[in-house]
Amino acid sequence: MEFKEKAIKYKGRIVFMKLSMPSFDRTLKQFVEDEACFMFVNRGAVAVRSPEEYLTLNKDQAMIAKCLNYFFEPVKDQSKCTDGIESVGIFLYPSLIKDLFEFDVSSSQHKVDYNIKQVQVDLLLDNFRQSIDILLENPDLADEGIIKTKLKEFIQLIYKSQNAPSELDFLSALFQPNDIDFKKVIQQNLYANLSLDELALLTHLSISSFKRKFKEVFNESPKKYINRKKVERAAELLKSTKDRISDIAYDVGFDSLATFNRNFTAELGQSPSEFRMN
Repeated sequence: MEFKEKAIKYKGRIVFMKLSMPSFDRTLKQFVEDEACFMFVNRGAVAVRSPEEYLTLNKDQAMIAKCLNYFFEPVKDQSKCTDGIESVGIFLYPSLIKDLFEFDVSSSQHKVDYNIKQVQVDLLLDNFRQSIDILLENPDLADEGIIKTKLKEFIQLIYKSQNAPSELDFLSALFQPNDIDFKKVIQQNLYANLSLDELALLTHLSISSFKRKFKEVFNESPKKYINRKKVERAAELLKSTKDRISDIAYDVGFDSLATFNRNFTAELGQSPSEFRMN
């Protein structure tokens, strides 16, 4: 499978997009305005790392996400992706909602307890996915009237599946991201082999603000704290499991065995193999 991208726009903004690819590396989805996103996976599987959640999506599990930064990542079990990965995204914007329904999402204060959430793909959503696939493969069919109809259909389907009081309340909550707990973001992603820049993106801070906030919360620099916690976790696994040292190194978030060995020895005064034997 080669990389392919197909998109349909409404009022100058992308509202439907299909991506097909043989594989991919960690990729940032960085919000650029108040857009919200829904994603189907047609083929293969995709992991999603948000500030406080880690989800795995496949043909039966879709995702709804508010306007925040998150990463798409390869799943650990690549046997699920031997035929490549294909996904379909649906993007919603407050200004387009006003055009579709003639109401202002800011007029409701309804909230939900998630920023990103798995959604079970039922028969109705699966039928909708197939209809969007047809439009993406035949863009000449996608005139403004049909696109508007499909967007309204999607919103009606998804809000009912989420048991929201009304379309207005559901959409209002969708464009109001919940506050992110800085400490929880760090703890959730401690062993994910994220760079400091990537962690900063998940907290929606600049790198300088992130480092300053980190020192305030943990009373230690990010690099020192994160490396120490990774080594501590690795030490636990070396004693409690028979996993290979190289597997443990990657499981706790080091990008190479050499980096793991160097940090482990600097922290505990002996190599991982010596620690396990003792």
